[in-house]
Amino acid sequence: MPITELQKTVDNWIKQYGVRYFNELTNMAILSEEVGEVARIIARQYGEQSSKPSDNGKLGEELADVLFVILCLANQTDTDLQKEFEKKLEVKSKRDYDRHAQNSKLK
Repeated sequence: MPITELQKTVDNWIKQYGVRYFNELTNMAILSEEVGEVARIIARQYGEQSSKPSDNGKLGEELADVLFVILCLANQTDTDLQKEFEKKLEVKSKRDYDRHAQNSKLK
């Protein structure tokens, strides 16, 4: 599904179930919280931090939470995330066309 459609899907969900968007500052705080949950799972599943019995988060679910809040922020700030992502990919492709291939740390 294109990002544009994801943005529409989230907007429709907000209108049907969410009453309204939380304000941008609240959504930014929620995004920070969700990114923290992703970090906790990564640290425990792929890093050296040990798990606790109360850990029950699934990485995919937490990544989806992050994406949902990002889409909310894009919608409420009138950001066409599809267009911005495509522009960013073009910039990165031009800037980094051989940068990573030349990185001896990656070989």
